[in-house]
Amino acid sequence: MKLDSAPLGISGITQSEVELELKDSNDFNLTPAIAPSVDPVVADSPQKQQSALVVFGTTFVTIFLAEIGDKTQLSTLLMSAESHSPWVVFIGSAAALISTSLLGVLLGSWIASRLSPKTVEKSAGVMLLVISLMLFWDVFQG
Repeated sequence: MKLDSAPLGISGITQSEVELELKDSNDFNLTPAIAPSVDPVVADSPQKQQSALVVFGTTFVTIFLAEIGDKTQLSTLLMSAESHSPWVVFIGSAAALISTSLLGVLLGSWIASRLSPKTVEKSAGVMLLVISLMLFWDVFQG
């Protein structure tokens, strides 16, 4: 069979003639196999939901552990004790944390659309290294 031949329906060659021609060349059976139908992957598949659940769980645990005992939590604790309105302080601090998280997510997705993941990873590492060096410098100076 020539590579520049027309498709089967247009050239007038029947399927059996093509199969015969393919079988004769090098005695290989190159007849097209009929593949079983494959179901399309749906966005709502269980694996996709599990992946989202894993991302959610990892994010929750990471942020929860990072926030325990930090200055934000201590500030919230002090404000709640001073104001005697713990629910108002809770709503205010929750709104602030949600706002800063939203800002981080939006900024992160904007950066990810413009830079490669490798560049973002290296930049974050360099920034953390610089911050660490500045903190060490501060400790040794004071």
